[in-house]
Amino acid sequence: MSAYSRRPERGDRRHPRRRRRWTLALTTTAALLLAMSVDRLALGAETAPRTGPLMGTDATTVRAAAEKAAAADGTRTGQGTHFDSMGAPYGGCGIPQERLESAHFVALNVWNTPGDATPEPTPRPAPAGQSARIGEWNNGHNCGRWVEVKIGDFCEGVNDGAIDRAFCQGGRWVTDRYNGATLNLLVADSCGDPNGWCRNDPHHLDLSTGSLNSFVKGGAPVADLYPAHWGNRKIEWRYVEAPGYSGDIRITFMKDAQPYWPALSVSRLPNGIHGVQYLSAGTWKDAPMNSDMGQSFIPQPTTPSGTTFTLRVVDAADRLLAGGRTYTFDLPAQCRAGCPTTAVEATYRTGTSTS
Repeated sequence: MSAYSRRPERGDRRHPRRRRRWTLALTTTAALLLAMSVDRLALGAETAPRTGPLMGTDATTVRAAAEKAAAADGTRTGQGTHFDSMGAPYGGCGIPQERLESAHFVALNVWNTPGDATPEPTPRPAPAGQSARIGEWNNGHNCGRWVEVKIGDFCEGVNDGAIDRAFCQGGRWVTDRYNGATLNLLVADSCGDPNGWCRNDPHHLDLSTGSLNSFVKGGAPVADLYPAHWGNRKIEWRYVEAPGYSGDIRITFMKDAQPYWPALSVSRLPNGIHGVQYLSAGTWKDAPMNSDMGQSFIPQPTTPSGTTFTLRVVDAADRLLAGGRTYTFDLPAQCRAGCPTTAVEATYRTGTSTS
């Protein structure tokens, strides 16, 4: 088994660089087949004809079938890859990696553009007029949710995620002792890379490398799944509410947040986040999302030029969190001229909204 690392996404504060590791798995037989293919190309031999943007398959048909299956019971089937760490200072959802509530996290596909390796096929967030190109990331609206992932079949072939080829080339998918192992992971990052996984497979998940040997089967971790038995396997997954949730949310101001740019992030969510509302002059208003970082919003204070905020949260089911619980807090003193660190926690008091 061989592997390589790359930083394929151009990094800035909104779309931070990530260290992703795509595992290129070759069995002896697959390596021989690949060598034969290279020899044929060197001799000018014809390659197999294509029937669509993916070799030997039609990516549009694959996507339609996958979405139909997901709609039926909420379970999605796709490819799994892994990456070593999120970008700095923030992951795609707007939370620093060291502030995540779990060491087990995943990235979702930003775009759904089968066969198209354009580096950024839409702006971020993608406009409504290009909704067909929006991936499972959904412009950040699936941030902060949890997924239950189940390990599926292993590829005895080449599974390199090439944009113009099918998965598991020159081999077959097989079942082994790791099938059925499960783990809950937090949606914390985005995958926009121009490869087959992040563009051709609508239900691909990019899993944190450190989570792979924590999958559980028969009550015990499968401690040797990675690296020898991973190979970018098939996976099944579904959204779930936060496992064993207790307590309440965490609100932190972002680096450089100040009275005129009070950007903040919301984490420790029981069921994701679709929005933040703020109380201003006695009226509830929707706070704009900070680009497509789905857990970061820019509210306004309760009074003009003030530094006190009252918020409530809309979850992934489009319900007000805790029946409309409110969170009131002040901009921390160290942020009056700009927050000096990546996350300055707000100390809030809770209440109940009446409208």
